[in-house]
Amino acid sequence: MTESTALFTDFYSLTMAQGYWKKKIDEHAVFEMFFRRQPFGGGYAVFAGLGTLLERLKNFSFSDDDIAYIKTLGIFESPFIDYLKTFSFNGSLWAMDEGTTVFPHEPLVRIEGNLIECQIIEGMLLNIINFQSLIATKTCRIWLASGKGQVLEFGLRRAQGPDGAVSASRAAYIGGASGTSNTLAGKIFGIPVMGTMAHSWIMSFAEEEEAFDAYASLYPDRTIFLIDTYDTLKSGICSAIKAGKKLAAQGKNFGVRLDSGDIQYLSTEVRKLLDDAGFNKAFITVSNDLDESIIETLVKERVPVNSWGVGTKMVTGDTDAAFTGVYKLAACLKAENVIPVMKFSDNPEKTTNPGIKQVWRIKDAAGNAVADVLGIDDGTDEPKAGQRCCFWHPSADYRHFYHTIEGSAQALLKKRINAGKIIEDSPPLAEIKACAAASLESFDSTYKRLLNPHIYKVSITEKLRSLKLELIQKHLGNKN
Repeated sequence: MTESTALFTDFYSLTMAQGYWKKKIDEHAVFEMFFRRQPFGGGYAVFAGLGTLLERLKNFSFSDDDIAYIKTLGIFESPFIDYLKTFSFNGSLWAMDEGTTVFPHEPLVRIEGNLIECQIIEGMLLNIINFQSLIATKTCRIWLASGKGQVLEFGLRRAQGPDGAVSASRAAYIGGASGTSNTLAGKIFGIPVMGTMAHSWIMSFAEEEEAFDAYASLYPDRTIFLIDTYDTLKSGICSAIKAGKKLAAQGKNFGVRLDSGDIQYLSTEVRKLLDDAGFNKAFITVSNDLDESIIETLVKERVPVNSWGVGTKMVTGDTDAAFTGVYKLAACLKAENVIPVMKFSDNPEKTTNPGIKQVWRIKDAAGNAVADVLGIDDGTDEPKAGQRCCFWHPSADYRHFYHTIEGSAQALLKKRINAGKIIEDSPPLAEIKACAAASLESFDSTYKRLLNPHIYKVSITEKLRSLKLELIQKHLGNKN
């Protein structure tokens, strides 16, 4: 796993840091991390990685070896290098609860601090949040496609490196996986570890039944027979039933696993054979390059599958290689003054929203999410219960809608770090997992369907829209 070293940053962050140190050493700023589009063509994403980020920030510094390497680059001045020797993150951080259902353009994380520390942590922050949010979202899609069934994460051997494997296991558990094959992740995070046997176990014995008997004698309470090594229906399931009868004599249950072939046909036939043999409680687990589309199709066909083992397509992101999270300057802080800033672009979707912002989730009287609203976090812009509000499209165009707030508006960004100190430890991973499931429940099923999901409203308040238009006009005026 990547160590908590401040050298885990893009090189330009260090060159800019030296520039800030020389030119703007006392200037503070506010940066925001948000993403631009939903992954996998979906209608929602799951925010993950906050716990990892907080842990890394706690010890984010340059070691003696890091400093020695920086000196060899020949671009940094000795007084600046001396400054880096004592560098640590002393800023403040706001973030949504890990596991929150999130949408494009809304800040997931907000950082306030001096320009140097805000800049140096950019690469690490994006690396952690982007990857874990991608995998948590992918897993959630798979979990929902299974009908909220038992999904097992089997991706260690296909994940992108050791840290990718461990981070993916963490994120997948948040997104809905019941357990992992990754033993190290089990140790670090307390995720239930699960697994059966490989084909090599069976092939190392002279007979398939002998291999099953040997395994069952070792693990009578956790026996799952892999039945597709030679021939699933003519050999594998027959040997499993014979070995299963010996387990049944001990009062033990067992399961079988399919890892190849036509899952719908084979699982149906295997279920019949198990039932005919009196093993109605024996369970079936399947793997074989599964994803949410395959699983959803099989579930609709009512296949008799009890659990789903998913590896490659869960932990790599499959069709979407990366989460589109970005990190942008939102305001400069000079003395007591907040100076909003924004990035302009010919592409309206890439024009950022200025100022220090909060995100409020608006729900109806029944507790269903209606819209997320971005506004200025100054105590004057919060939507109030009973208030009729006009909310605008975040690209500052003509689209808007009116809504009367029926319940209280929920502020999603909460302070997690104050002046470099973590305010409270992250909750246990099982609690974050429960938060993810609960957050998703407040959204209509149309937002969660795999194909052509309904687009959830993310809007800005009139006050934020006015500020944005003011800065746009000022920019246009300067150009003219």
